[in-house]
Amino acid sequence: MKKILILALALVPFMFACNKSETQQAGIENVEETVVKVPGNYGAEVEEIEVLSIAQMYNELKDSGEFEGKVVGQIKEVCSKKGCWMTLDLPSGESMRVTFKDYGFFVPLTSQGYPVIIEGIATKTVTDVATLRHYAEDAGKSKEDIEEITAPKEEYAFEAVGVIIKENA
Repeated sequence: MKKILILALALVPFMFACNKSETQQAGIENVEETVVKVPGNYGAEVEEIEVLSIAQMYNELKDSGEFEGKVVGQIKEVCSKKGCWMTLDLPSGESMRVTFKDYGFFVPLTSQGYPVIIEGIATKTVTDVATLRHYAEDAGKSKEDIEEITAPKEEYAFEAVGVIIKENA
């Protein structure tokens, strides 16, 4: 009887080891299912015709205060919470925040650095302190950095109706 008990106790770790392996395998499959493929069309279908450079859009914005059309650029930063905004660099060294019309779509959180074509309306705007702090929080900034935001900021904003994220070169 002792031999059977010792044998049973010796087999218990092996039974748990097998179960753990199956659990780990299931976890790997779940991770693979949640990986998001970044390149693709988000929001309204965007055609790759009559696309301007960021510099062309920027010059039009400086002159008229508004631009409507398509622009090609590279994603600099993405909202770390849910992909509800992104930024593109402007020729001036500033960043332009791109939001999505009526929060109707988001981009993958991992799309930073990808080339992009966006379609919509860009404007010169003044962003209030509360919104700037909200954006800083979404970007994962420290509490101290967020509290240093004390004045509204004049900036360029783009409301996109559609986005094409291209393959990384």
